[in-house]
Amino acid sequence: MTSVRDRAEDDRRELPVRPTDEDPLAAAASGLVGGPAGRWARIGGHRWWNPLRVMVLIAIGMFALGMAQKASCYSAGWFHGGDGQYIHACYSDIPHLYTQRGFAADLVPYFDRIPDAMSGSPDIHYLEYPVLTGLFMEVASWFTPHGTAQHSAQIYWIVNSAMLMICAVVLVVCVARTNRRRPWDGLLIALSPALALTATINWDLFAVALAAAGMMLWSRGRAVPAGVLIGLATAAKLYPVLILAALFVLCLRAGRLRQWSGALGGAVVAWLLVNLPVMLLAPDGWAQFYTFSQERHTDYGSFWLIIMERSGDPLSGVNAYGTAVMLLLCAGIAGLALYAPRRPRVGQLAFLAVAALLLSNKVYSPQYVLWLLPLAVLARPRWRDLLIWQGAEVVYFLGIWMRLAYVTGTKHHGLTADAYHLAIGAHLLGVLYLCVLVVRDILLPEYDVLRLDGADDPAGGVLDGAEDVFVLGPLPDEPKHAA
Repeated sequence: MTSVRDRAEDDRRELPVRPTDEDPLAAAASGLVGGPAGRWARIGGHRWWNPLRVMVLIAIGMFALGMAQKASCYSAGWFHGGDGQYIHACYSDIPHLYTQRGFAADLVPYFDRIPDAMSGSPDIHYLEYPVLTGLFMEVASWFTPHGTAQHSAQIYWIVNSAMLMICAVVLVVCVARTNRRRPWDGLLIALSPALALTATINWDLFAVALAAAGMMLWSRGRAVPAGVLIGLATAAKLYPVLILAALFVLCLRAGRLRQWSGALGGAVVAWLLVNLPVMLLAPDGWAQFYTFSQERHTDYGSFWLIIMERSGDPLSGVNAYGTAVMLLLCAGIAGLALYAPRRPRVGQLAFLAVAALLLSNKVYSPQYVLWLLPLAVLARPRWRDLLIWQGAEVVYFLGIWMRLAYVTGTKHHGLTADAYHLAIGAHLLGVLYLCVLVVRDILLPEYDVLRLDGADDPAGGVLDGAEDVFVLGPLPDEPKHAA
């Protein structure tokens, strides 16, 4: 029979978590708006001003600030050449690729070759993006009127920014609703400096929003729809397939492979529906993304670049090296998940898997930080730790533009190779810092923010409260709490 104390404990676990109650930095920062909420404060009781709408408005405001940060490039920097767009850290691929990938000339992605004179590279003859991202780019071009080259590129950037702002809102909503007891975790996305600075550099936010929506549906126990959205995200950017891999390991440990198979089936069907028509009708254009990724040399942002530039070795085998490191990291993550005294949470393992890709990859573009953003919030929702990590990413954000300013300009501005290597190091250390904390939380669950109240995996869906059936290490002594 359930005791009064147990019922009170269960009721407490159902109450929404207020950030100022458990996060020292959030409590200190709340002094700007009157201090932490009191014991009898009514949170979200207003019919309109609930937490979700507040966070959406904040996200829109931060996104607009990010657009304003690109203002100097919008007026001149993107179009007049030189290093101005790098010195002002306002570069974006979007206006450049409007012309260079044939959207201004109404070329059909994947079906029409891009002339060398237009693309600026003899090695690229088709659009080198996954199919769903190419569709996103094409749809934006439909709303871009033809005019002068500069004006059309400006409008194209604005149209894409409006569409990406919708993605940012979706991202905030999905993160806020993934863990029902922590709706304010969406604020960690809405106020993210990484989101503001990198959202309109490229189209990555589209895939990030789809993946976050898939994880939200997984948290509700809807495995097949979750798989569909993760499959669509993979059709826009390849990295979300690692989320499915993380779910496989966790479902293997919990004996929930039937639910995982449903998610996998939904993902495969969704991916094929998007890719198969282009794959059959324009196989060369469809394959361009994969061949370009395979043939791409060591590029900005990776630790392979540091090795190459400091050793003078061109690292012709970087694909093999990177693949080997990635496989080793993934094997270690899988071993951790199966050996840990308590099954890791979905957010934790998905974060580690994607972080492994970014740490081992041969290129790291500044907008890739968005891949980790929702996963980091789900893995370690602590303001201090997320701001330390994003502070390192801001250092890298400035570092890459200053390096490009040095390389493309008169070398009177920007960073030398040695200084740029330090910026890469800051990024690597920031990601590793968060990885170390997540691994510690997995091995020592008493440090896990989300498990302080005895919860198991509030965003785990069918995994929340599930018993372990396949564990490499000893089973924990304490039983898991029911969902």
